[in-house]
Amino acid sequence: MYELVKTKGDEIFTTSKIIAEGTNNKHHSITAIIQKYESEFTGKVRFKIEPLPSGQKEKVYVLNEEQATFLMTLLRNSKIVVKFKAELVRQFFAMKEYIREHHSQLYIETRNENKENRLKETDVIKLLVEYAKEQGSTHSDKLYMTYTKLAKSVIDGKRDDLSITELNTLTLVESIILRVIRDDMSMEVHYKDIYKDCKYRIEQFKEIVYLQEKN
Repeated sequence: MYELVKTKGDEIFTTSKIIAEGTNNKHHSITAIIQKYESEFTGKVRFKIEPLPSGQKEKVYVLNEEQATFLMTLLRNSKIVVKFKAELVRQFFAMKEYIREHHSQLYIETRNENKENRLKETDVIKLLVEYAKEQGSTHSDKLYMTYTKLAKSVIDGKRDDLSITELNTLTLVESIILRVIRDDMSMEVHYKDIYKDCKYRIEQFKEIVYLQEKN
């Protein structure tokens, strides 16, 4: 199921449009329910005005977890609605855990360690760029992107969005790349073969991670 909750800073919310789509209701039906019972909602129900393809505009309500939960109690249960309720609750909980983790001291320390390791890797790639130029490469400046993509083949997503576990995995991946580049350059391995060596080591790492997760 698609993303049901959104964030702005530490605020977690969903919208009347998301609820309408997820429960297979017309948006105006959902907004009509909100307007009918608006005085019963906890706190002020916020809204925003969004343009429609027709050129007209519509009011889209922005609901926090408590407001969204109350709205769901006003909808008639069906297989689709029940499934949506369960997923909405799950995603609200998951997002709260995500925000809690990102404020923890452990996350801050893990993120700082990852940044420090990334700087070390970048320094080594900088040496590799010059090394590749000496071996005849005319596009060595693209090596930063090449090795970034290689690392992201294991862990995708923006660094600031990763969990502690994902950050630790990314740090390990980038450490492997760092060591292989450094060791291979010391042995005068061709820069193209260095990449092949890094890719092979990363593929081995991915297999190990997969087996650990499977067990």
